[in-house]
Amino acid sequence: MRPTLRLLDDGLIERILSEARDLLGSLGVEIHNPSVLELLGAHGARVEKQTARAFFDAAIVDRALASAPREFRLYDVLGAETHHFHDNAVHFTPGSAAINILDGDTGQMRKPATADYIRYVKVVSGLPHIESQSTAFIPADVPSRIADSYRLYLSLLHGEKPVVTGAFTIDGFTIMQDLQVAVRGSAEALAGKPLTIFSCCPTAPIKWSDVTSQNVVDCARHAVPVEFVSMPLSGFMAPVTLVGSLVQHAAETLSGLVISQTARPGTPVLWGGSPAIFDIRHETTPMGAVETMMMDCAYSEIGHSLGLPTQAYISLSDAKQLDAQAGLETGIGATLAALSGINSVSGPGMLDFESCQSLEKLVVDNEICGMTRRLVRGIEPRDDFPARPIFEELLREKHLLIAPHTRRHLREEIHFPGPVIDRANHACWIEDGSLTLGDRARHEVARLVDAYQPSRLPDEIKRELTRLMESEARRSGMDRLP
Repeated sequence: MRPTLRLLDDGLIERILSEARDLLGSLGVEIHNPSVLELLGAHGARVEKQTARAFFDAAIVDRALASAPREFRLYDVLGAETHHFHDNAVHFTPGSAAINILDGDTGQMRKPATADYIRYVKVVSGLPHIESQSTAFIPADVPSRIADSYRLYLSLLHGEKPVVTGAFTIDGFTIMQDLQVAVRGSAEALAGKPLTIFSCCPTAPIKWSDVTSQNVVDCARHAVPVEFVSMPLSGFMAPVTLVGSLVQHAAETLSGLVISQTARPGTPVLWGGSPAIFDIRHETTPMGAVETMMMDCAYSEIGHSLGLPTQAYISLSDAKQLDAQAGLETGIGATLAALSGINSVSGPGMLDFESCQSLEKLVVDNEICGMTRRLVRGIEPRDDFPARPIFEELLREKHLLIAPHTRRHLREEIHFPGPVIDRANHACWIEDGSLTLGDRARHEVARLVDAYQPSRLPDEIKRELTRLMESEARRSGMDRLP
């Protein structure tokens, strides 16, 4: 039996969705993109151009919900399936778009560079419990205009796992799409085997900017899966109650769904988000707060009730170092996410309110993800009945270390973590150098970098990726890539 978590009953879910629908019909959604407003108006929405608002009645929302896929799959650069977003299947990906990296040697946060990003891709390539890359942080040695496409370029050039990413500008989508088509060979092949998921973020309260709304439309027209990342801040840019924030989250996510499905019915979507409470003492948005995690799990329940796969920014920490707080907040988040059946869990490796990525934390978080995977497999009998023969052997042999039953089920029953997690006795720990968690994490990062094998993407495709990226860099005034 798979263990599960529920925070909302069916009646409360229904009321939250009803209130969200009412907001979309009565107050509408603010959209700062005339072409998107025109598109919605042509498909039945009431549009007020002077206030840049669109109003969605029940029919429009129902039509969007009916056309959104109940599941979809993701594929790596070689075309192998890596993800099936459906039911309660859980997949982990690193947190994304950090502006800092925690330097493993100095313990200080700093701006990342291209070399850091390549090292990150090499580490993620060797993490078995994290199935995708994300465009995890923003290299500071390229112009901001190409920061989105450059991160995707490095990910596709050096790694094989699919990528959770996003465009910072309207123009940025074109080159990012071209990079993906270069990998797949054609737009049709890419639509058949998606390589990326794009994050598309509404603005609180119930608003879409020019850039983000166009990103939703562009992704839809090219069959690129999107995750809607609604970010209500409880007590600041959303009601202070968790239920009130969930109403806002549902309204913002439904509005994105309508835009997406109007542009192209059948576009794959994730009902996602990155909400947080607002800590008025420090004027911060703690991602490690239990109420933040509760909102993530609750809105995932709402998404699943609509038959949609889900995503959440959870399994991360607000700590500034790889310390006990980092483990506490990340471990609780990953466990709650897995028990809630959140399909795409974004967050491993992140610190400091989503602003910093740490490779050392990422390898620790990989182990947390592996433990939660074992948890949700649950407990089931494995040749345990009748029990008498096993115990007769135990009494006879005085142990079951090499018993057929042990050899048959050891690996599937017991999860053995990697070297980051210390399970040796105290004497062995002393003999091995009395290494701290931080020491072991740094050693593991170095080991993964040394063990990295270059992507098996054909060289001619790698050259085409570089040609496309160099051309885009020249448009931004760069003579050559870092």
